[in-house]
Amino acid sequence: MIIYCGLAEWVFYRIWIMYFIRGLNSLHYLEWKLIYVGSAEDETYDQLLESVLVGPVNANPPDPSKIREEDIIGVTVLLLTCSYLGQEFVRVGYYVNNDYEDEQLREEPPTKVLIDKVQRNILSDKPRVTKFPINFYPENTEAAEEPPAKDQPAKTDGNEEQLPASPHHALDKEGP
Repeated sequence: MIIYCGLAEWVFYRIWIMYFIRGLNSLHYLEWKLIYVGSAEDETYDQLLESVLVGPVNANPPDPSKIREEDIIGVTVLLLTCSYLGQEFVRVGYYVNNDYEDEQLREEPPTKVLIDKVQRNILSDKPRVTKFPINFYPENTEAAEEPPAKDQPAKTDGNEEQLPASPHHALDKEGP
């Protein structure tokens, strides 16, 4: 799964979440399968319980009027999250660099951001994945997983760098 945008001017920017096979210029659906493994030695005993196709997902660019002027140029993060019953259990983050395409504008930026001159580069080949334990069985408290303590980090995909928490992301904030 990748986030695709690459280099794009802000006004023409769209985000595609898709499954991409290198070398093919086409978008494909992601197929999620639920399989019951009937035998560890022979997959002919496996049973496909359900199969669901998802995507490609197409998203509009962010609204620059909702971003502080001083935060438009520079590095930020694009987050793709997945939740179950309102509990986030996985987050995929991509670093994004917004800058002027024109070298002169980069060296001598105008006082007011020229949004139509801003170019965005999503580092889609370097995602950061964070997993959070959640309660998948809220009706059965015995099977519930306890979330990690606030001072313990969530499980990651092994990448040392962690994405900064989004100050506006409700699940990153402390509880009441």
